[in-house]
Amino acid sequence: MIPTRNTPEVLDRARELVVPALRAAIDRLSPDLRPIAEYHLGWSDATGRPSGGNGGKGVRPALAVLSAEAVGADAAFGVPGGVAVELVHNFSLIHDDVIDEDVERRHRTTVWAQFGIGPAVIVGDALLALALQVVLDACEQNSLRGAPGSKNNSGRATACIVDATAAMIAGQALDMAFESVPSVDIEGCLAMEAGKTGALLGCAASIGAVIAGADGHDVVALDRFGVELGMAFQAVDDLLGIWGDPAMTGKSAWSDLRQHKKTLPVAAALATGSGAAEELAALMSLAQLSDDEVARAATLVEQCGGREVTTSEARFHLDNAVASLNASGLKERARDELIEVAHFVVDRES
Repeated sequence: MIPTRNTPEVLDRARELVVPALRAAIDRLSPDLRPIAEYHLGWSDATGRPSGGNGGKGVRPALAVLSAEAVGADAAFGVPGGVAVELVHNFSLIHDDVIDEDVERRHRTTVWAQFGIGPAVIVGDALLALALQVVLDACEQNSLRGAPGSKNNSGRATACIVDATAAMIAGQALDMAFESVPSVDIEGCLAMEAGKTGALLGCAASIGAVIAGADGHDVVALDRFGVELGMAFQAVDDLLGIWGDPAMTGKSAWSDLRQHKKTLPVAAALATGSGAAEELAALMSLAQLSDDEVARAATLVEQCGGREVTTSEARFHLDNAVASLNASGLKERARDELIEVAHFVVDRES
């Protein structure tokens, strides 16, 4: 791979294209919901005053923009897909915080903790509906302009969003169910994470190409890249959920263990069946963990090899993601930038 520009510049370029369109989409929300969405995205504080936040790294919108360029289309074809995927992602974050009772995200109070559970649920629902509206509107505009294959792209692009969202919700349901069972095997954990995270990143990495009217082979390669990247992304997220620096992640130390989540490090540790694994299982069965107990659980996960297994899984899926692009006929510059973003995702610290 020949680097074309460093990854922050790639993300900044995509953000400059997508954020204005995302703001325009948010402006379509009702006056009661718009301020809450703007708060969640970091654009304003709880009183509605502008705060200058950018709503995160913007990896998903960048994938959508690059996916359009990867099939030789203008970056503009990836913008509505980037907006839609970002809306779906943030819908899931708002609802996840309600489910997990998390009171902090990105170093600020979560939506439900700030505004209440009802408003959080409703604004999440509104973002999901808005995502579909954005895609349908974009495809209709392309059809009016006579873009190639635009008559068929509306259904394909909408299906991309709907199918990914359904898979994500199913994965989240499994994630919740796993909290109440003694153990989960590694295969079950990976299947859950493929839905919870992989499906939406697969959509992000292919929807720009879909809206641009790309053929099936290119779309499949991009989707496979995104799914594999999602698996690597989630593996890193699992590591950060236990050993991440709270100052970097914006969440409490050992947050996943406190919530009894059977993430990949925990599943891999429990699968060893060792004495340390039995002690870990006993700790994870407690209704609540003290600071000492959760610290002990983190130590046991590492002793059982859970950290090492998860790190290896992240690299394995990153290699698969890169291989899916290298075996395709995508445009070289965009392909290389997609690979740069993938390495950035896996090497991140928060």
